[in-house]
Amino acid sequence: MRSFTVLKDATQAVLVDRPVPMPGPGEIRVDIRACGLNFADLLMQKGTYQDTPAAPFTLGLEVAGIVNSVGPQVDGFAVGDRIAVYSGQGGLAEQGVFSADRAVKLPDMMSFEHAAAFLIAYGTSHMALDHRARLQPGETLLVTGAAGGVGLTAVEIGKLMGARVIAHARGADKLEIARQAGADIVIDASEDLRARLLELGGVDVVYDAIGGEVFKAAFRATNPEGRLLPIGFAGGDVPQIPANHLLVKNLTVIGFYIGGYLKFRPEVMRQSFETLFRWYQEGKLKPHVSHVLPLDRVEEGMELLRSRASTGKVVITP
Repeated sequence: MRSFTVLKDATQAVLVDRPVPMPGPGEIRVDIRACGLNFADLLMQKGTYQDTPAAPFTLGLEVAGIVNSVGPQVDGFAVGDRIAVYSGQGGLAEQGVFSADRAVKLPDMMSFEHAAAFLIAYGTSHMALDHRARLQPGETLLVTGAAGGVGLTAVEIGKLMGARVIAHARGADKLEIARQAGADIVIDASEDLRARLLELGGVDVVYDAIGGEVFKAAFRATNPEGRLLPIGFAGGDVPQIPANHLLVKNLTVIGFYIGGYLKFRPEVMRQSFETLFRWYQEGKLKPHVSHVLPLDRVEEGMELLRSRASTGKVVITP
């Protein structure tokens, strides 16, 4: 089978042929129909992601496909099941073996492309806003990088949770996508973010996927008792937070990494996915996939993320 793999002697991943693996105890083997790309894939290529596996490993954190083999000690899955898996690795391949406890069955109405774009982006936003930040109806939510993979889902979910949503992104096209996802107010990246937010009365919750100067501006416009979620650092700079400023306005900075919940509170993730799949079936969530590419064009997909030229998700179809 073909896979997009980081080798021990390579600084970049390459497309290679590897043996088809067999599932062991507690595992399922999947014919992969779609794999969602994530910014974490870029970091793994460079070896800078907090959860990078030892090389050699195949990139691809989330997949959708059809079960073609079931290992011993697996309950609840059978050959032919349509599933999605929060795999953590191994998704950019024609087949993969994954732990069954990371898999969920798909609603009949959900396409593989939507499923591969669903678990991490929607799971991150829902768990961050609901479980961690406790976003309340009527509060003002700022989403930066609002047309990106996680940002766009935060706009949708924040609106569903009853917040007034402010979307921050670069360019009219991206801002229009955020508006269509439910943003009440949009701010272009060329504007003075702090000044605009203060004009709007400040914000109660910040969902920041950019970092750097964008986070600093949002931090300075957060209302007393506000909560800030530094979700990612697509701008390249990890902000340094002045602790004394937290005290003045009683602010809370909240760490969140969805992968950690697989290890210490998987039930939170399961409950979140149940809610999200129900919302999808009710037509309340509409995954936005800007590009669908074959496996031999995965580098093109990575560059779309790197250059921030995509909106929503980029999906690879082996």
